[in-house]
Amino acid sequence: MRALVIGPLVSLALLVATAAPGAASEVGTGSLFLNGRVVGTVVTPSGLPAGTGQDPFYKVANGAPGQLGIAGVGPGEPGFHGGAWEVFVVSFNPGVTPILLTSATAVSAAQAAGEVTVTRVPTADFRCPITQQG
Repeated sequence: MRALVIGPLVSLALLVATAAPGAASEVGTGSLFLNGRVVGTVVTPSGLPAGTGQDPFYKVANGAPGQLGIAGVGPGEPGFHGGAWEVFVVSFNPGVTPILLTSATAVSAAQAAGEVTVTRVPTADFRCPITQQG
C-alpha cells in the first residue's frame, strides 16, 4: 500500500494549527487511518469553533511507530459530516505497550480493555476532508 505517512504528532500539529483562527492560508495533504486502511486528506485553513466537531477523530499521543490519526467515520458512512472533526486524544496507560490502532473500533476495544484513556479535546476540533479511500 502506497501512502504518504506523516508522523502523528506532526500531523496533529499541522491539523490543529490550520484549524486555529489566523492560521496560515496554505493547504496541505496527509494520511490517516479509516476502518483499518490508510486514506488521504486535505488539510484546509478552515477551522471550526471549539466543541462543534461532529465526526470523531482520534489522535494517539503515545502510540506505536507508524501510528496515524484515526477517523471514526468516512465518506458514505452514516453520520459522516464531511470531515468536521471532533477531536479525542488517546493515550496508552502506564505499563501498556502501545500497539497500532487503525480504527475507531480498535480504539473502543483498547479503551474497554483498560489499555488506553480517551479524552475529548473540544478546542482542537478542525475541518479536513478525506480525499481518497484506500
